[in-house]
Amino acid sequence: MRPSGKSRNKNRNNGRRPNPGNVLNRVFDSSGPEGKVRGTPQQIIDKYQSLAHDSQLSGDRVSAENFQQHSEHYARILLEAQKEMAEKASAQESVASGSIREKTESDEVANKELPDVKSLEDKKEEISLEQNIERA
Repeated sequence: MRPSGKSRNKNRNNGRRPNPGNVLNRVFDSSGPEGKVRGTPQQIIDKYQSLAHDSQLSGDRVSAENFQQHSEHYARILLEAQKEMAEKASAQESVASGSIREKTESDEVANKELPDVKSLEDKKEEISLEQNIERA
């Protein structure tokens, strides 16, 4: 005898992959050098930057660099997500308003608000300079 239809249709997505949704609010599990770090990309960035700073203060340059690289990885993920959201918002605005002028203005505002990977590299360089000064 056949089982009822209820048990057959438990998996409603039929093999489709779920949509990850908004990456800005998505919780990631990062397996870093000192165990798992869990949180949104911004929380993970902050945690790894804190760990990098602590490592530099303790004089461990290798682990500090490692934590800094982990932080930069999640900064790139966050930057890409913010760019995609800005593009979607500007596309919706341009469709709604139909004006090219408004689209370029919103793109300029969105680009000003996005963090830059270059600024993260500058922060990293400042930290290493501070570390060199402390050693001297």
